Amino acid sequence: MTDERVEEAAAYLASHGFDGRFALAIILGTGLGDLADALDEPVSTAYAGIPHFPKGGVSGHAGRLVAGRLDGRRVLLLQGRVHYYETGDPAAMRVPIGVVRALSAPPLLLTNASGSTDPTLRPGSLVALSDHINFSGLNPLIGHRDEAGFVTMTDAYDPDLLHHLTVAAETAGVSLRQGVYLWFSGPSFETPAEIRMARSLGADLVGMSTVPEVILARYAGLKVAAVSVVTNLAAGIDGAALSHGRPRTWPVTPPPTSPA
Repeated sequence: MTDERVEEAAAYLASHGFDGRFALAIILGTGLGDLADALDEPVSTAYAGIPHFPKGGVSGHAGRLVAGRLDGRRVLLLQGRVHYYETGDPAAMRVPIGVVRALSAPPLLLTNASGSTDPTLRPGSLVALSDHINFSGLNPLIGHRDEAGFVTMTDAYDPDLLHHLTVAAETAGVSLRQGVYLWFSGPSFETPAEIRMARSLGADLVGMSTVPEVILARYAGLKVAAVSVVTNLAAGIDGAALSHGRPRTWPVTPPPTSPA
């Protein structure tokens, strides 16, 4: 992945304490950003100050890059992501993913919040992704005019990393199931009919992120794993009520006053 934007962003970060090697990079999804507070010797910078980094505004995504030590190992945390539904660009995370590769190319662990199509996967469940369905039809590699864009997605979620996640969960006494994630573009939530369709296609989880990042990461040659936190049952299941946790505001223009 040769990209002058990535090179400029990586050079900026290397001069601001983000040089050297990392054991792991993690993209922190909605509500998971507090992991950054657990790092020792942290160094952080806002996405807004990094050349060519995307700027997002969704609640639960702080928009910071943080380096530090977690249980003695040096890790790189992307505290928040930018979504397709914010930008209209499925490759919105191209530069951040490219920077991960430039900063020693550690394995990449993606996290997200998701809805469950399976009534036995209740809110609070952790699910390691074993595969995904790109139902949106969008792809961050569209536009490539050479063969580099023909990225194999067999074992996109690295089997060895999936095994390590499973062993780590067993060691910690944490329940970790495996499942398939289906990407809807968002930002509106899915209909009950769409959830029934997703379940019939073999999807255990639905969400509005992660898949384009996996494609970009595999294009960049990174090993990928992903863990989803189930935050709700999907539409139409057990009376599920969906919300992103923020009051809705409507850009409504008041109707004109009727003549007297």
